[in-house]
Amino acid sequence: MALNPPLFPNGMPVPFVGEIFVLARDGVEFEIDKIPDAPGGHVKAKGTIYLSNIRIVFVAKKPVGNFVAFDMPLLYVHGEKFNQPIFFCNNITGYVEPVVADEQQRALYSTHSFKILFKEGGCGTFVPLFLNLIQSVRQFNQHTAAYPAPPTAPRVDPLQAAQTPVEDMMRRAYVDPNDPTKIFLQQPTGESQLRRRAYNSRATEDSY
Repeated sequence: MALNPPLFPNGMPVPFVGEIFVLARDGVEFEIDKIPDAPGGHVKAKGTIYLSNIRIVFVAKKPVGNFVAFDMPLLYVHGEKFNQPIFFCNNITGYVEPVVADEQQRALYSTHSFKILFKEGGCGTFVPLFLNLIQSVRQFNQHTAAYPAPPTAPRVDPLQAAQTPVEDMMRRAYVDPNDPTKIFLQQPTGESQLRRRAYNSRATEDSY
């Protein structure tokens, strides 16, 4: 994960080189633990989920303290599960490993648990696309380490997921009329040609 990734003024995440945005889903509630400076380390916020061939990005509608957005590389997500409780809204739960710079001690950072709750409308478009994409990413990158991995295991580059072919998956996606998910048939245009090249560098340093 990466707390508060760079965003354009309109709220869109600043893309990486080779990143393809698949969808955006408004009206979700996002929960995440182990956030520095948050009460009890836990954050709950409403906002928008962006899904790409590299990552999931939650962008809060309103900041919660210092929390504005949260970035989860698909190669670092594991234990994901779609839940359909009888008395509560449908949701996805799972775990994500932290993005740790090479010079930092990975053993000092622990796994986050997350929850995506679908508060407004159905999820018949979002859930199949998300689950199919994350499985495709894993199959295409079978040489990567499985999570949770030992603290001493080498961490794979999360940008390797960019190699996963997603265009055909997007073309064949089923669109649920009760799901307000927006599928990007054309890539959204940002307010500049800014692109990121690494998770651990500032966007201004990695732009071209």
